[in-house]
Amino acid sequence: MKNYKTIISMMSGTSLDGVDACLVKIFDNLSFEILDSFSLDYPSDVKNKLLQLANNKGTVEDICFMNFVIGELFAKAANFLIKKAKIKKENIDFISSHGQTIWHSPFYKEIGGIKTKSTLQIGDISVIAYKTGIMTVGDFRTKDMAANGDGAPLVPFADKIIFGSDKNRLIQNIGGISNVTVLSKDCPIFAFDNGVGNMLIDFYMNKLFNLPFDKNGETAKRGKVDENWLNELLNEPYYEKTPPKTTGRELYNENYAIKKLKTAPSDKYDIIATITNLTARLIADSYKKFIFPKTNIEEIILGGGGAYNLTLIKFLKDYLQNTDIKTHEDYNIPNKLKECLAFAYLGYYTVNKKPNNEPSATGADDNVIMGKIAY
Repeated sequence: MKNYKTIISMMSGTSLDGVDACLVKIFDNLSFEILDSFSLDYPSDVKNKLLQLANNKGTVEDICFMNFVIGELFAKAANFLIKKAKIKKENIDFISSHGQTIWHSPFYKEIGGIKTKSTLQIGDISVIAYKTGIMTVGDFRTKDMAANGDGAPLVPFADKIIFGSDKNRLIQNIGGISNVTVLSKDCPIFAFDNGVGNMLIDFYMNKLFNLPFDKNGETAKRGKVDENWLNELLNEPYYEKTPPKTTGRELYNENYAIKKLKTAPSDKYDIIATITNLTARLIADSYKKFIFPKTNIEEIILGGGGAYNLTLIKFLKDYLQNTDIKTHEDYNIPNKLKECLAFAYLGYYTVNKKPNNEPSATGADDNVIMGKIAY
């Protein structure tokens, strides 16, 4: 009798650069094996439209059509992966799709006497299910928010399964936004968004150098950190807010980036160096404020695109001396695929009708089963 599920899990983050898909087995004992992966870049016009929507510029018609366009692209990524891995569709149990977030508001807003938080991930799962012929799970965040949670971060649930608690660890993801999971014998699991990750680096690289990102941190390496601008950037109320907390493009949007540019240093390499240092500083400061008072940490495990930015890692090591910093690669998980793997676990629990949120991380009132299914 088969003792595992074969899953295609797909993720696209706040960087809006495309779809990461991984083919993974999750066994009955909750161990995993990554079999293959595939990344599909968004066409430039799709990325531009997503950036408009994420910056609250667009129509209901735009959202409606992009929901289907992104669904088609996620299905395309899944079908490419199936072909690349040379696996039969009937041997895949289900697809787990995070979709593409275009708006996330963890703050209450009252309309018609009803106070609620909200989030929207597009890439319709019915489109994915039909175009692949495989049952698809998605739309995870809404159930947690219905239970008064922030709908984020969701990855800590999988972090606990993947890494266990044999050591006091921080699982630090550096995507568009930076977020950390605390796994410790000294306290219950908790997690939060540190602040901006690669999002502002990518924005300024595009604006100043016409490049999508700072490969290996080479551009930041050529500049110097402007302490005056850094201190100004650090003056943001979110950084003092006590976890659980989450943030995203509702704060770090185009208007924010352009406004901050007005007081930036004149040298464009210094801008990239400073904004890269900001990401490292926010991570380190959040540890010192919210984590180190509760527990001693033995190691930090980095993942996400930021784990490839060598200048960012150098800044982080400067701020966190005498702390063992590793990456997910040290645990046989490609840095880029960690969140993808996490959503495979979330989908696994949805299909098995088991709760898959972490209220201590999201602030939800209850353990709930997140996700919807399209057959």
